[in-house]
Amino acid sequence: MYNLLLNLNYAKWTRAIAFADDQLIAVKAATVAEVENFTNMEMNKITQWSKENKLHFNDQKSKVMLISRRRKERKAIDIYLNKNHLEQVDKIKYLGIIIDSKLTFNEHIKYITGR
Repeated sequence: MYNLLLNLNYAKWTRAIAFADDQLIAVKAATVAEVENFTNMEMNKITQWSKENKLHFNDQKSKVMLISRRRKERKAIDIYLNKNHLEQVDKIKYLGIIIDSKLTFNEHIKYITGR
């Protein structure tokens, strides 16, 4: 059933990636406002799919992270799952790798070296 979620009719700017029960939705756009709009459109698809399949995603465990190397980006984005605002973070651990919002991997290097 989980494969059905990965194969939803996502837009060309979206990639759904999963390993076991960890899913990542990556959305690419030219501006932060577009990322926010596109991501909420995709999250609405996921919410609808979950209702139709009688599944629930824990919005407390779901996080959002804006990845950009631009210096003057709008920091806060509003993304919703099940009509609940998702917490925005500056780093996220996915499959044992710590990914930060600038893609420097400094946090991951600190983690694995213990420094």
